[in-house]
Amino acid sequence: MLADWFREHSSTLTTLDPHQPLDDLEVLREIVGDARVVAVGEGAHFVEEFSRARQRVLRFLAERCGFTVFAMEFGFSEAFPLDRWLQGEGDDGDLAKVSRAAAEWGAADLMHWLRHHNRTSGHPLRFAGLDIPEAGGALRPALEPVADYLREVDPDALPLVDTVLEISDRFLKGCGSGAAAAPAWASLETAEQSELTATLARLLLRLRAVEPLYVSRSSQRRFDIARRRVEAACHTDYMFQAGNALMSGRALAADLSVREVYLAESVRWHLDHAEPGARIVLAAHNNHIHKTAFSLGFGGGGLTTLPMGQHLHRMFGQDYRAVALVHTADHVPEMYPDQSAAVGFTLAEAHLEPAAPGSVEAALTDAGLIDRITLTDLRHTPRDAQGAPLLNGIRFQSSHLSTPVPEAFDAVLAVPTVTRDRTVHF
Repeated sequence: MLADWFREHSSTLTTLDPHQPLDDLEVLREIVGDARVVAVGEGAHFVEEFSRARQRVLRFLAERCGFTVFAMEFGFSEAFPLDRWLQGEGDDGDLAKVSRAAAEWGAADLMHWLRHHNRTSGHPLRFAGLDIPEAGGALRPALEPVADYLREVDPDALPLVDTVLEISDRFLKGCGSGAAAAPAWASLETAEQSELTATLARLLLRLRAVEPLYVSRSSQRRFDIARRRVEAACHTDYMFQAGNALMSGRALAADLSVREVYLAESVRWHLDHAEPGARIVLAAHNNHIHKTAFSLGFGGGGLTTLPMGQHLHRMFGQDYRAVALVHTADHVPEMYPDQSAAVGFTLAEAHLEPAAPGSVEAALTDAGLIDRITLTDLRHTPRDAQGAPLLNGIRFQSSHLSTPVPEAFDAVLAVPTVTRDRTVHF
């Protein structure tokens, strides 16, 4: 039944080339509707086909649907200088100076395209970051700008930032990701861990308490950015402990969702601070844009996640739409934990088992669509006699995720091939 349904309801797209005409994507217009936030996912990181597909969808949503902001699973604080470069500041060759993360983690082609798009198109896009710094691998990208701000508005509060950075430098140098930072945090003495958390809490409470004073010495927008940066640092500190607890088998239920709620609240922050009528295209992994809670196996147990998409769905209702990206290849780049690696993992090709019955990938395979690029509206997929979706699974990196797919995503874009992103350098 699912195979027949997919054959009848899937639209074939002509290309992944973001520079080609966009008419084949018009089917996306009705799926998106009037939503203020449209998330475009990826079933695995570091896949060229997903990057190209998202770039093409981004161009369609900007040029034909009026979207004005492009947001990414990228540091909230780090995005501000990158946005200025994307708006035309500096030289074309300055990306690595402006953002090492964008240059080295597979986003270089997209960023150069965005800079060119903003220079030549009648539909320029602002760039917004949503995430904690370096996905939980650093504090300096958030707190160094806060220190600069405090030198101007409240020099007496600078020792709080200095204390945090002094402690963080003892374990965070060269980490580069939360996967490396969590075990490094565990090397601190318990007293230092507690001092880090307490000092960040004091800093945030001081900002909240003296907001009118800070605003009078700067502006509301500059204060709001500084506060959000401190909030990023507080969430990151929590993630150090949560990540270490997970690796040690002592995690609280849904503990890593602290990062997810920061991502979601950043989307709302950017909408609140954007021009009237702003609409956001959001790029993140499928597991972040997912609209319902889900659980993954981890170390013989379970890892429950309350994802960003669930928070956004609660915030915005039908003003939030999610488009998953999947593939039907038999392999995918996978991140394997490796504490000897600077980023806490190594990237290697994983060969996949056949897609599980009831999954998106199995339905596409059974429908004979595995050699095509397809877009499928999932909102009216078949259900069983009890009303449960027959489509009940989707690949998650190299694993299978059991989930009611039509409740998690509004549509799915599938590609037939997988190529490891050659621009990734770490």
